[in-house]
Amino acid sequence: MQMPKKMKDAMEKGFDAAGNVAGGGGGGGGDSKKPSKPAGGGGGGGGVRARATQVKNRSPAPMQISAEQILREAHESREAEFVKPPQQAITDPEELAQYRLRKRKEFEDVVRRQRMSIGTWIKYASWEASQKEFDRARSIWERCLDVDYRNEAVWLKYAEMEMKNRFVNHARNIWDRAVVLMPRVDQFWYKYAYMEEMLGNIAAARQIFERWMEWEPDHNAWSSYVKLELRHKNIERARQILQV
Repeated sequence: MQMPKKMKDAMEKGFDAAGNVAGGGGGGGGDSKKPSKPAGGGGGGGGVRARATQVKNRSPAPMQISAEQILREAHESREAEFVKPPQQAITDPEELAQYRLRKRKEFEDVVRRQRMSIGTWIKYASWEASQKEFDRARSIWERCLDVDYRNEAVWLKYAEMEMKNRFVNHARNIWDRAVVLMPRVDQFWYKYAYMEEMLGNIAAARQIFERWMEWEPDHNAWSSYVKLELRHKNIERARQILQV
């Protein structure tokens, strides 16, 4: 069966038109358009060329930021956004008693498991002092000294608690025990003598320095002794100390 002649001619014309468009007008057809040259192409035409971006300074930045720093800053920003809940004062006596009982049980459980954890003992005693339970606090400090009496921080914080709350005789007792047990710790002598001087008890401060000098400390200790006498206008005594 043959295709009708009109349909055959129409299809041939359609193929020719499609071929001319696809091929860019191969034979010089008047209505076909030239494809435009791509921007930045090779010829010498008037097309606008895209300029490549140039990096002027290729040297490394003076401050390098590491991935660790970025993560740390992100973590700090999250912590800054965290708002601590407001502290609430317990006014009901029964509720306060239950709170104290619960806290003491928590501390006792920890010190029973971690007896050598001096930091826990210090927190426990400091908490009792914050509750104005000074007898309990002293008991905890003494238990802590039984664990490690050579820990300087325990003696310092123990005496600081007594001085802060104006228990002068208790503080004296602590300093005196500390300098007897550890006479080579200069800080104990300094703080002991300074406390007596602040109380106006210059004779006691002088006596503490005399006890200290028997251990032949370094020149800083002798200089502190001289300065004590000079502060109180005892020029002759200061001269005698320098001649020793």
